Amino acid sequence: MQAEIITFDVNGRKHQTALNPNVTLLDALRDLGYTDVKNGCEIGECGACAVLLNDQPVNSCMVMAWQADGAQIVTNSGLGTMENPHPLQEAFADTGAVQCGFCTPGMIISAKALLDKNPHPDEQQIREALSGNMCRCTGYGQIVKAVRIAADQIAANQVGADLVGADKMGGAA
Repeated sequence: MQAEIITFDVNGRKHQTALNPNVTLLDALRDLGYTDVKNGCEIGECGACAVLLNDQPVNSCMVMAWQADGAQIVTNSGLGTMENPHPLQEAFADTGAVQCGFCTPGMIISAKALLDKNPHPDEQQIREALSGNMCRCTGYGQIVKAVRIAADQIAANQVGADLVGADKMGGAA
């Protein structure tokens, strides 16, 4: 096997690395220091390694790194910071949807993908979107609640941004 140069953008940071063809995206990301991408089952069953690959949620253990050449990748740590968390990150913390924390990054990525497509999901849609993610600590009640709270917060933030934009353009708020 001969290593090939792979280039991708992770959380806004460009990486170029030589990888053998049998390296998974999970292993490549972890080798680059993205430890928020968890190594769970390595067979696509638990969702702990979920990332957004060109805005689509994928289990990075099921993607070969070369398949991500030229891609935009977002991990949980790319959504927010400690000082300015994403509403999903904040809601997970506030509702107790984080216990051991192992599944949390993948859950948040799956929830983000859902909210990007459907900003106002009902409980069944949330549960379906998270069905590829396994949690052994919280049960799923707090997780579903966190996604609902985040959806409401994101909608409220959007309304606020729309009002500020209309006001700056001289429109009535």
